Amino acid sequence: MATWQRFEEEAAELAAAVRVRFGAGRTHVLATLRRDGSPRVSGTEVDFRGPDLSFGSMLNAVKARDLLRDGRCAIHAHPYGDGDGDAKVAGVAVEVAGTERATYTTGSEPPGGFHAFRLDLHEAVLTQVVGEELVISVWRPGRGVRVHRRK
Repeated sequence: MATWQRFEEEAAELAAAVRVRFGAGRTHVLATLRRDGSPRVSGTEVDFRGPDLSFGSMLNAVKARDLLRDGRCAIHAHPYGDGDGDAKVAGVAVEVAGTERATYTTGSEPPGGFHAFRLDLHEAVLTQVVGEELVISVWRPGRGVRVHRRK
């Protein structure tokens, strides 16, 4: 399992840039898989708790049911037009339960309960326009950062 902390340890500069992108907006786009395998996109908020990137869902929402059935997902941080790039993370959502769940509560949970998830991070990507080039920085656990440039 790769935590956000591992990402920071293996690729500190990229992790910081990706975190800035997620911090630039309150809501982001979560992609999950429907029962038939087709994609579903939903809004979500992310937080950085302990060593993890975490996010939640209202109790029994369709995105939560998707994640409980098949945890594969991606989260996209909106590029708000400021030129700092576009960040995405992908991995497997793992529901946080029991005593560990107390770490993921903020006191402002939605009425009726909620699901708390942490992301087992499989990939982080930052896409930026630098001068005349599109620069795509990709991190995967244990592989370091690979940078692809396109004109």
